[in-house]
Amino acid sequence: MKKGVFYGVGVGPGDPELITIKAKKILNEVDVIICPEKRESAGSFAYKIAKEHIKSNAEIIYLTFPMVYDENELQNKWGENASIIAKMISNGKTVAFITLGDPTIYSTYMYLLHYLKKYDIEVKTIPGITSFCSVSSSLNMPIAEWEEGFSVVPLRKGDNDKLKRALDNFENVIVMKPANDCKILASELLKRGLENNFVLISKCGTEEQRIITDINVIINEKIPYLSTMIIKKNGLKIY
Repeated sequence: MKKGVFYGVGVGPGDPELITIKAKKILNEVDVIICPEKRESAGSFAYKIAKEHIKSNAEIIYLTFPMVYDENELQNKWGENASIIAKMISNGKTVAFITLGDPTIYSTYMYLLHYLKKYDIEVKTIPGITSFCSVSSSLNMPIAEWEEGFSVVPLRKGDNDKLKRALDNFENVIVMKPANDCKILASELLKRGLENNFVLISKCGTEEQRIITDINVIINEKIPYLSTMIIKKNGLKIY
């Protein structure tokens, strides 16, 4: 029996119309759709985005990928899920793993590939529109222009070293997962006089989208996990 193919499909930041033509084609052809969820029965935001593009008889399988920092727990779960996927591929099924934004940027999909290596599986990765490109486009705001550089950094709770280095060295900084530590993020902005030089969008491209430019909101309110911040040291330019 001929083996199937494993696809990693980026479904974009939230708006179903921002899925690429190629991604839509694959979602409408594969036998199985893998929907990652952070805990059992939590559901998959990626599936909500992609569902209208998935063929009606596709098998939908939810696999849990816990959002924890325990390396042993993560490795065990990634290995277990890789085994499940490999079995489907060896049975000749084509399988698509859907992921928010682009599969190559902070995606569980890329971590999973390491564990699929030993199964000699054909893998095809389909890029998607990133949250920060969608944020800047929705505001008609450049991420970087002329000779400016930009840095993309994840924010981890209690650790702002990457953020500091990025702000020291780049004119534009994109902060992924800002909800992990809003207090430390706001503190760094205030210390540098950048409290008016940022924009944060939560749940971009959905009906719940919210644009935040008030530092007090960052300090006092709970920011959704699905948020992205763009900091522009030379000032915001929204057209």
